[in-house]
Amino acid sequence: MNIKAICTDIDGTLLNADRVLSKQTLATFKQLPKDFPVILTSSRMPSAMMHLQADLGILHSPLICYNGGLVLDFPQGQDTILSDTRISPLLTSEIIQAAASTNVHISLYAEDEWIATADDVWLAREINNTKVKPTAIGLPETLSSWRSATTGTHKVMCMGGAMEIDWLYQTLENRLGNALHLYRSKDTYIEIAPKAISKASGIEILLKEKYPHIHMQEVAAFGDNYNDIDMLQAVGIGVAVGNAREEVKAVANEVTSAGKEDGVALFIKNFILSQQI
Repeated sequence: MNIKAICTDIDGTLLNADRVLSKQTLATFKQLPKDFPVILTSSRMPSAMMHLQADLGILHSPLICYNGGLVLDFPQGQDTILSDTRISPLLTSEIIQAAASTNVHISLYAEDEWIATADDVWLAREINNTKVKPTAIGLPETLSSWRSATTGTHKVMCMGGAMEIDWLYQTLENRLGNALHLYRSKDTYIEIAPKAISKASGIEILLKEKYPHIHMQEVAAFGDNYNDIDMLQAVGIGVAVGNAREEVKAVANEVTSAGKEDGVALFIKNFILSQQI
């Protein structure tokens, strides 16, 4: 195994029971060489990832945000967009209209902006999970009143009771499944992204633009959920944490301990640091 870079999911994979980085995880990552790429790869928005980068000591490392919809680099501390793929305003409007008859909370994300439908329990939960607050509360009457109608959103998040979320998932899958990825990260969540992207496509773009000397087969990736499957299959070593869905474990090359039990750190210590890269 000749691993030259690490890509890791965050929620359910890297964080402990308190939804922070454990002391063991921080200590293990800091043992990696300073020039060893560590890339956070998540459905989160940039600011919800950067505070974790700061804790890991990799603040100016590239980011793969929104499941590959936005790939960022920070040469000399300046934001550089390597890839930018969005859900069109038309499709975003259709999602909002489909949810209009429900109590489902809708949040829209674009670049580092987060617009939420309401100040409710779902918003409070997401703020607690990500340590970020929304840019604004209350969806604009039309998408054209939010930024410009040509930009679209990187991600739409739907949060609500399990029965309503199940109904909305089936409705959107039937209507828009050919154009959009719909991920059931929990039975109360739907994360929606463009069909054209994935975490795997984000890694491919990043290697091509930033690390042309590193091949996909020289990357180790860690994940737990459906949106990690393509990434684990595409890299050299795909590692599922112990709490991962069975479908994720089935495609992984290796299974480590649960995310809350420092599974990522343990694998790095036992199989990557031990090679003295």
